[in-house]
Amino acid sequence: MSSTSELEGGCLCGQVRYRVRGAALSSSVCHCRSCRLASGAPSVAWFVVPLDRFEWLAGAPVERRSSTPVRRSFCNRCGTPLSYRNDDAPARIELTTATLDDPERLPPTHEIWHADKLAWAASDAALPHFEGERPVP
Repeated sequence: MSSTSELEGGCLCGQVRYRVRGAALSSSVCHCRSCRLASGAPSVAWFVVPLDRFEWLAGAPVERRSSTPVRRSFCNRCGTPLSYRNDDAPARIELTTATLDDPERLPPTHEIWHADKLAWAASDAALPHFEGERPVP
């Protein structure tokens, strides 16, 4: 993503929409148990952006704590998981890559929490794998 790029996305029903300006800090696939339980999927693709380059365009997602330091948001109408915020990184927001209007523009560059990956879940052998979290620059 170039520094002048803009991406938009939203939930399944269209009630909640968002926009991101500029380059993503990170783009990954997460295999952690927490993401699996929150999504009902074997893994979740996320991208990270500075909060000051992100805005909700329409609707207001519901936000809930999924653990002490973590808040996740979702559409209150259709249930689409949208964002992840960690109290340890208050200036960043993580967004579910598949909710982008064009998710092909932001493919993952690595996989995280590979130690938690389900044995039958797919993994991209061409990407770097991290047993736990990979530090975001």
